[in-house]
Amino acid sequence: MLEGKAYVKPFVEYLQIEKNASPYTVEYYSYDLQSFFDFLQREHISDLNEVDYQNVRFFLTTLYDQQLSRRSVSRKISSIRSFYKFLEREKVVSENPFLAIHLPKMDQPVPSFFYKEELEKLFQVSDTSTPLGQRNQAILEVMYATGIRVSECVGLKIDDIDFFLGTMLIRGKGKKERYLPFGRFAEEALQTYIDNGRNSLRKNQPDSGEVFLNARGRALTTRGVRLILDKLVKKAALTVDIHPHKLRHTFATHMLNEGADLRVVQELLGHENLSSTQVYTHVSKDHLRNIYMNSHPRANRKNN
Repeated sequence: MLEGKAYVKPFVEYLQIEKNASPYTVEYYSYDLQSFFDFLQREHISDLNEVDYQNVRFFLTTLYDQQLSRRSVSRKISSIRSFYKFLEREKVVSENPFLAIHLPKMDQPVPSFFYKEELEKLFQVSDTSTPLGQRNQAILEVMYATGIRVSECVGLKIDDIDFFLGTMLIRGKGKKERYLPFGRFAEEALQTYIDNGRNSLRKNQPDSGEVFLNARGRALTTRGVRLILDKLVKKAALTVDIHPHKLRHTFATHMLNEGADLRVVQELLGHENLSSTQVYTHVSKDHLRNIYMNSHPRANRKNN
């Protein structure tokens, strides 16, 4: 039996307690470690100290032979590297053979986002005379106003909202908290929904405090939000795909296009690393052209 398996449990506890890792992160780490252990068993390596650079390179080759994406390979290497770093700290191994391996460069697809004209159509389709319409409008306004993740949206509590200051407390990944401002449109949509529609939806259900409820008066799920957004897009007759993260992409893109500082957007999005935010620095060609024409001293053309 591979002796390294005995350290998986303390490593998982380290991730949960010291790193505040989410259950999904822990699950992926455990899965990645198991694939590494299977490789060591096939290579008849029983001691983690025996793993050297050549073994790691061969392991990398086996991953590519499985036709895994660069993202998946990068994640696996990162997981095992973290495991070895933990083992070094615990004096189980003397060195980390994964430090010399460079993670494969991943493609950086430009995030899709809504143009302002598309958003205006979305904002006009909800029937705000009904409880569900008020809820849907509030979801749209809040997600676009703050750029929060769908999991953060469904986890939002009534007590998290401060209408006087115009801020809300968001509980993000790794149990990290941040306060976000929201503007007048989101405030009005939220206030209307909370004062009217939410009470109608709640009916006789005990109030657990979540802001957004489904038609049965229970807390809305992430899947529920996706279904709501799909219906709104169809109702608006938009020929675009939608997912909750697209509103987050749109928030970040529009903020940066209007001149917001990159680090401010990083804080608002709750990104730990600035590199995660930099993917939003793409701008439309029209926006670039307008900035150039309005900013460059010799760009303005005379009317013919």
